Amino acid sequence: MSTALPPRTRTRTRPRSRTRFLSRVAATAVAFALPLAGLVGLASPAQAATSATATYTKVSDWGSGFEGKWTVKNTGTTTISSWTVEWDFPSDTRVTSAWDATVTNSGNHWTGKNVGWNGTLSPGASVSFGFNGSGPGAPSGCKINGASCDGGQPGDTPPSAPGTPTASNVQETSLTLNWAAATDDKGVKDYDVYRNGTKVATVTGTTRPETGLTKGTAYTYHVVARDTAGQTGPASGTLTVTTPGGVVDPPLPGGPVKLGYFTNWGVYGRNYHVKNLVTSGTASKITHINYAFGNVQGGRCTIGDSYADYDKAYTADQSVDGVADTWDQPLRGNFNQLRKLKKQYPHIKVLWSFGGWTWSGGFGQAAANPAAFAQSCYDLVEDPRWADVFDGIDLDWEYPNACGLSCDTSGPAAFKNMMQAMRAKFGANNLVTAAITADASDGGKIDKADYAGAAAYTDFYNVMTYDFFGAWAAQGPTAPHSPLTSYAGIPQAGFNSADAIAKLKAKGVPGSKLTLGIGFYGRGWTGVTQAAPGGTATGPAQGTYEQGIEDYKVLRNSCPATGTVAGTAYAKCGSNWWSYDTPATIGGKMSWAKQQGLRGAFYWEFSGDTANGELANAVHTGLQ
Repeated sequence: MSTALPPRTRTRTRPRSRTRFLSRVAATAVAFALPLAGLVGLASPAQAATSATATYTKVSDWGSGFEGKWTVKNTGTTTISSWTVEWDFPSDTRVTSAWDATVTNSGNHWTGKNVGWNGTLSPGASVSFGFNGSGPGAPSGCKINGASCDGGQPGDTPPSAPGTPTASNVQETSLTLNWAAATDDKGVKDYDVYRNGTKVATVTGTTRPETGLTKGTAYTYHVVARDTAGQTGPASGTLTVTTPGGVVDPPLPGGPVKLGYFTNWGVYGRNYHVKNLVTSGTASKITHINYAFGNVQGGRCTIGDSYADYDKAYTADQSVDGVADTWDQPLRGNFNQLRKLKKQYPHIKVLWSFGGWTWSGGFGQAAANPAAFAQSCYDLVEDPRWADVFDGIDLDWEYPNACGLSCDTSGPAAFKNMMQAMRAKFGANNLVTAAITADASDGGKIDKADYAGAAAYTDFYNVMTYDFFGAWAAQGPTAPHSPLTSYAGIPQAGFNSADAIAKLKAKGVPGSKLTLGIGFYGRGWTGVTQAAPGGTATGPAQGTYEQGIEDYKVLRNSCPATGTVAGTAYAKCGSNWWSYDTPATIGGKMSWAKQQGLRGAFYWEFSGDTANGELANAVHTGLQ
């Protein structure tokens, strides 16, 4: 997302290229994008009954949609040459895209038929096909080649839905589920218990003890009954329960955090100025601004771009209040424009952010003497020329005791010591925040620093839940750069928002000190033939300012979204494949953030949004 800048600013910090990881996963899924309305026409009539089963699994659920999977297994003694799975969804639930099967519908009745390469199943063999869907419902009335999906014969009646689960004896890491029994003409055999959309147990009674949970975390449960013929019925209602424990901070004045980054280099090639926050309607829909970036040099906080920060003169038409700067004015540039913005919108808090991808190399030296570093930052942020502009400091260290553009070896305690020094210097009346990694892989970046210890001195963390995947892996596989949850075929375990938040909570960081990151841009590849995620590529797609990256305001028109995976939109246009968030996917992520008890959300960065601020509005409305 770097811009082409004039000579004085060509060293600007590169935006948020967080995680240049090189892992590869060979993907085989082939997507068939379905129209969002008017999917009609059934597949060819179902075959005569064969010895086969079909099992449904909800792989993930991100609020505004979900990923489902059917697994077909040949349980007989002869080879099956083709298969057809049929099921019913409630009227408010539908398939939006599918892969590894041809999925069609007639009203609420859905049919998935094998594609050419996966129809033949030898005895004992199985195959799966997946789809993305919208709505809260679960499948019912399933048939495989005309027979019950669980081995029953045509005419068998599946069991009813069990009662909605209730929770008792709710502790920090355990609880007990209870539900009313389902009914069936041949008797109920057992129940499948689902936690957050994933089956976690099969039990014969109507109770289930849950252990190994995380304190202060929300969990969603539902139950499905199975009869003695092996048929499953509709899902029960859902129960959401939050385990107690953890430190819960009081909400900030004004409600949840809605924070956006403003880049000082954006005033050049991007022609994006503080006034754009007003004209787009965004200023009334945010609570905080992170001004990016100040530099870290020689163990000190230093100015990032003096011309953009406090020297550039604004004409009347460019200025927030319509008043032009004068040649002898003591403060000009972005700082003065932010001062004018705060006068019109006094609820906005502005923090000066130091570091970023390119300028994080200086943190190692700063960590050697955190008290001196904190003093230098305080002296700069509280400079009398602009002290009234800033309400605190944000540290964007990528990454403590780990590798980003360069590698840091300060040790696991360095980040905690730095945040402790910052709080001691800036005091209780200033905000002290940090942008932190979202790498939740085993032994990954979250494990490298004491983020829980540092949280005691931090108002909140901005968790950089984007840039998990991108065209720095030039040959793919294609993958959403900001997945909310894991999904089948994800190239790297632990690279998704849900795992990052869960890991931070498990280490002792309360959800009330975490904000969810949203990218106002997409990442893309070229040379792609497969529409679904997991395809190969030949390199990065062309972007306006940098290969492999493009603003949302461009992509929404040049390459409209054709599907979603793990709560993030994706699109294939010609040979290009892009992933990015839309107002709809942001709405789903905000619902999830509220469910998780998070402090709010933030985004990188304002200039990627449309002229009317539609993404900022999606964050705002989603957190209300």
